[in-house]
Order: sequence, then structure tokens, then C-alpha cells
Amino acid sequence: MKQLLTLFSLLLLLPGFAQAQTSLDTLSLKSIFYEPLLAGNRPDFNTFSPDGEYIYYQANDSAMAKEELFQVDLNGTKRKPAPKNIQRRFTVSPSGKKLLYNKKGDLWIANIDFENKKQLTDSEIPEYSPSWSPNGNRIAFVMEGDVWILDINSSQLKQVTNTSKEELRYNITSWAGEDKLILSQYDTSDYEEYYFPDYVGHYVETGATRRGIAKRTYSVAYLDSSKIDLLFEQKGYVSSSVSSGGQYLALDIMDAAMKNRKIKVYDLTEASSETVFEDSTKGWLYGTDMEFSPEGKKLMFQSEQDGWNHIYTVNPDGSNLNQHTTGTFEIPWAEWTGKETIVFTSTKVDPGERHIYTLDITSNKTKKLTNKRGYRKNFRLSPNKQQLVYSYSYFNQPFELYSLNLENPQKEVQLTETVPNRFHKIDWQKEDYIRFTGRDGETNLSMSVLEPLNKQTKKKHPVVVFVHGAGSLQNVYKGWSSSYYREYMFHQYLTTQGYYVIEVDYRHSTGYGREFREDVTNWMGKYETQDIIDGINYLAENYAQADTSNVGIYGGSYGGFMALYATSVAPDYFDAAAALRAVTNWDNYYHTNPWYTLPRLGKPKADSANYARSSPITYVDELEQPVLILHGLIDNNVGFQDAAQYIEELVQAGDKEFDMMMYPSERHSFKDPDAWYDEYSRIYDFFEEELDE
Repeated sequence: MKQLLTLFSLLLLLPGFAQAQTSLDTLSLKSIFYEPLLAGNRPDFNTFSPDGEYIYYQANDSAMAKEELFQVDLNGTKRKPAPKNIQRRFTVSPSGKKLLYNKKGDLWIANIDFENKKQLTDSEIPEYSPSWSPNGNRIAFVMEGDVWILDINSSQLKQVTNTSKEELRYNITSWAGEDKLILSQYDTSDYEEYYFPDYVGHYVETGATRRGIAKRTYSVAYLDSSKIDLLFEQKGYVSSSVSSGGQYLALDIMDAAMKNRKIKVYDLTEASSETVFEDSTKGWLYGTDMEFSPEGKKLMFQSEQDGWNHIYTVNPDGSNLNQHTTGTFEIPWAEWTGKETIVFTSTKVDPGERHIYTLDITSNKTKKLTNKRGYRKNFRLSPNKQQLVYSYSYFNQPFELYSLNLENPQKEVQLTETVPNRFHKIDWQKEDYIRFTGRDGETNLSMSVLEPLNKQTKKKHPVVVFVHGAGSLQNVYKGWSSSYYREYMFHQYLTTQGYYVIEVDYRHSTGYGREFREDVTNWMGKYETQDIIDGINYLAENYAQADTSNVGIYGGSYGGFMALYATSVAPDYFDAAAALRAVTNWDNYYHTNPWYTLPRLGKPKADSANYARSSPITYVDELEQPVLILHGLIDNNVGFQDAAQYIEELVQAGDKEFDMMMYPSERHSFKDPDAWYDEYSRIYDFFEEELDE
């Protein structure tokens, strides 16, 4: 196979051959990783214009990596570079006539066309987090960790908090009416210091950083009396929402292990509070958004309490708790559009599709607004609640920005066109999107399959398995991969070289309900490996030319962990593993990223068995197949320590076949195209060497 593929690669360089054989005339490792970007620069929504007529977005019309600011109206016309005089971050006054923004550390206001600018502050110490009062007459802001109020009309300045250097700094959460501010603080005093050394410079730098889980504090500041009352304090995670008029403050509270949730509503006029919802789980909580209705009389929140993420509402006093959506599907996003109406997205049609719906909470009637198959994400509702902007993709169509008029949802409007013509000259293979049932007869799994181009009759082809990172992430869906677009193209390249490429959204992935995600709690790797093997077995049963006795596996981060774990515990299924920036010892990851590891595995000392059985380093003695280790030396997410410890165990074992490459100036996600190219060239060469015909 090696000689045949070498000859085929040489033939691809001949004029006209690649076009005639595969139509993949511009797809190569270099075209995947170097500028100009083959698929272009994906547009990123920035904000709505102050008048709501345009959106501003970041992209590059020359398919280069550096982004520029553009604007387009909501009909998809009048697309052009944004004016030079606008500010990217601003807030519109309650009257809709003024803008507030920060420029070089000072506060400014202007008309909504960015004209008639006026500087409000001029100091060497920067002001930040400016916020309009409900009537627009005052501005709250933070300076050196203290909160100040500036009266627009009189220019009177008032200090709200007065902290010492030893005290926690304040952040502004929200106004609560005209006379109160909700303030928050982050206590990181018990963080521990860790090191990610940088060796590239003239001197070695320690790369010191402090990591941990913060204690969150919420207080209410009474502006008329200068009194500040502590409302809540706890280590963990808290989000907040303040009702219109400022009577109620809702706090959505999770403990540090993300296993217990409590929504408390504080009546700021009565100085009382009520717990309106509670939930707990054996794994970890997910998808816990919350928001008061525009009139402030209902609190909407999302919860997986029945096993799937759905929409609930409750009154501020805890009465009239209602679940408005039900079924074996997810609600990834929801937001109020009126007093009793909500717009949301759902996977009801299929886990690989996301469609847009509206909900009337009085009748629980829903209306589906979109019909075109595809995957939608990153939803932004216009200030007037009439226009929804989001990213849309369908298989080999990279994400573009779209809009939908919620009052007249006749057609989705494409706002951006950022894919270069060069991309369309490639005959991209549409992957097979498959839903199948795992070995237990109950677990439904999603899988994608790409087949080799130019298959020859009766010839078997090797298989490459890609494993997505993060663990809690969905990557098998009916669209272009937003998280792994380089890999998406690399897999298409592998098909030109005679490989099958498959991916399974294993248990732990999002989009498939609570139980599916939480099955891996206390033992990461076990069920994920089973699901991937079930995908390989499905391939063997349904694709006659797939050589499932000849399988390579690779992935980055969590995917790198899985590549090493699966190859170690299931050597009969995997013949070679390439592990990029892989976690090899979950004990290390707990100390630098406890927010991730604690909910899934517990604490290393108390739950040492969970850590041992989940870590690839435990299984080095069982490793029979060759592995390739690739890691950025200054990775400050999964430290190089994981690669070093694993390699040391391989060396000490004395009989392990492995290779490795470090990248001295790269962190967890590489920046340099040369590093990306080198990394994936090594992966390709590794599979060429280790997987036989």
C-alpha cells in the first residue's frame, strides 16, 4: 500500500490528473493549514448596530486569518467594511438616543451614529464596566475595584464602595431600579500556583499561574443610604438576573462539584428570599440558563431534571412552576421575546439538526419557524426582539451568518458570503450521517463515515478513527465542524489517500440528554471506548471494503486521552494511536483545571480509584501498539507534564514502540501554521507507516 500511495501522490502533482480523478485539485496538507484559508475566515457576530438596522461582524474577505470589522443589513444587502469611527463595544441608553463606551480607559458618550462625542472621564486610572441607570441619567462604573456613580446632567461623582488593598474588588452585575446596584466579587485567595515554563526566550520563564474555583459573593448597594448588604456567598458557580423595575434578583447557584443546583429569588423591597427550584445529579449540571421575562413577573430557566434540557417558568414567590417543553430532545438555547412568548432552538427533528421555534407559555403551543435541514448555533436576538441572527451550516457548507425575522419568518436570510471560490472547486465528499444503537440495545449513537475515493473492487481499506476533544461537546451533526474545521478537511484528504474515516459522538458528548453525558462519571474512558468500538463494528457490518482489522485512532486533548486509553484497553481494535495534547494523568488536570475534573472524577485523594482507572498512564504496561505523542511545550491547559510523565513510563517499560514531538512555542491550541502542518504531516506519516494494506 505504501508504494501505491506514493505513486498516487506523485500522480496528483501532474497537471489535470487530480481534477480528472477526484476533483480535489487544491486539497493538500499545505492548503489545509496555510493562508489563504481554504474555507475562508468564518464570520463572527460582533453586535447589532445602535439603531438595530445592521449587524457588525468580524471576518476577512481575502481568506486570511487576521479579522476586520464589517457591517451588513438584516436583508443581507449593503455589505461593506464598518465605518472607522464606530466602537466595537458600546451600550445604548434606555432612551435609545445615546451610546456609552470605553476608549483608552476613559468613558465617552455619543449619539447613536457615533457623532457628537463627549468625554466623561479623564484619568490615569482606567474606568471599566460602565452601565446606564434605568432612566439613563446616571452611569455606574468600576475604577480600581471600587464602584462609582456619575450623574450625566450635573457631572456629580459619587463613590459607592471603598475597599482596601486587601479586600475583594467589586464588579457591577446590574442596576436594580434607580436606587440599588447588584454587586459581585470573586474570592480567589485559596487558588494554588502552578507552572507552565517557557523555554524559547533568552531566559527560561516560569509561566506561573494561579488556578482554582472561586468563591462568589453577591451584595446589594443602596445608593440613597450608602449601605451594602451581603446577600450570598459560596464557592462554586452563580449566574444572575434582575427583574424589570428591580424588585427581584434571581441567583442560579451551583456548588463547586456542579452536582447541586438551587435558584433563589430575592425580593429586594421586602428583604426576603425564596428558593423556587432545586435539582441535583450524580454527574454534573449542564445547560442552566435563566432570565426574567420583560415585565419581570415570570422567571424562565432551563433544566435537565427530567433527563433532557427543557424550558421551565416559575413565579418569583415560587408558585406556578411549569415545564413547557417535554420529550427526548434538547433545547440548546431560549430567550424571551415578549410577556408570554419565547424563541428557542431544538433538536426535536434530529440530534444532528437544530431548528428555531416559538413558544407561547400560556398554551404551551410551539411553532416551528425553520424547515431547511442543517445545524444552527450562536444565537443573538436583536434589542427589539424581532430579528434573530445566528450561524448556519449544512455538511460541506462552512458556517455563515443568517437572520430570521421572527414577526414574518418566511425565509432565512444569508447575511455573509465568506467562503472563497477556491473552496468550491473541491468536490467535497458528503459524509454518511448515521444513527445506530449500541451494544446495550438502548444507547443511541451518532456516527459519521467518509469513504475512500477511487475504491477498487474487492480491496479492503484501512480505517482512521477521529475522537473529538472536550468530552462534553457535540461534533457529529449535519454541518461543517466549527470546533475541528482543520480536522474536517484533513479527513477529506485522508479519503484521497485510501482511508475510511469515522467519528462517533461517544457518551459524554452533549446534545443527547443527561444520562448519555453522565454515564462516564467516575470512570472516563470506559463507555467512550465501548461506543467507539460499537462504531467500528457498525462499519464492519455495513461497509464491506472497510478493513476494521487495520485501525488507527487519533484526537487532541480529551481526544488524545481517548486515543491512548482506547488503544491500551482494547488492543484488538486499534493498531496505532496518535495523541495530541493528551491528558495522560487526570490527577494533574484536577490541580490546574478543577472546574472540569472535580464534577467528573471527584477529588484525587478521596477518589483515587476513579483517577487511576481513568488515566492512560495507568495502562502503559498493557499498551501493545505504537503511539505518537504530540504536545505544545507551553500548553497551559493540559501541561507538558502529562506528555513527560507518560513518555517516562514508556521508556521505563523498555518494550514500547513510540515517537514524540514537542512544539516549544505552542500552547494547547496551536497558532503557527508551520506547527499545525508539521503536526498533521507526522500524523499522516505515522498512519502510513503503521497501518498496512
